Amino acid sequence: MAGTSVLGIFAHVDTTLDAIRKLREKGFLELTVYTPVPVEEIEEEIERVRPLSKVRLFTLIGALTGTSAGFFLTIWSSLKWSLVTGAKDPVSYPPFIIIAFELTILFGGLATALAILLLGRLPKLSPSPTYDPSFTLDRFGVAVSCPPETAATVTSLLTASGAEEVRQ
Repeated sequence: MAGTSVLGIFAHVDTTLDAIRKLREKGFLELTVYTPVPVEEIEEEIERVRPLSKVRLFTLIGALTGTSAGFFLTIWSSLKWSLVTGAKDPVSYPPFIIIAFELTILFGGLATALAILLLGRLPKLSPSPTYDPSFTLDRFGVAVSCPPETAATVTSLLTASGAEEVRQ
């Protein structure tokens, strides 16, 4: 659902929160909020309906791959170049756990970094079309992605909520 974007620029946190709540009540869920400083109330309002991040899935898959690779590498190398001491089995799991743990952490961390780059579409070489430099100084912004036929509704909601300026 990406037809057009409507941007509302606000001077105060309260009016920004009011606009976000009114947009949510009307069913507009694709919101991008710009703030000059972190605001806990806005984060809570945005996080309430945001789906869970897929980064944790990448981390889990990477960690499990690391665990498997750690055990495979150590067991395979023990069997390939067996060093039998005291008639014991060449595959002894307790020392392999350390290698498996280290590869779990390594692969999990690398998978997390990869997920952040891929899912965050980084590096972002050009700013978003709804970005305004005043958002780094003292203004708040709410950008709404909506079909073109509902742009007038979004514009009136943002204006009624106290937006200083509304752009399409």
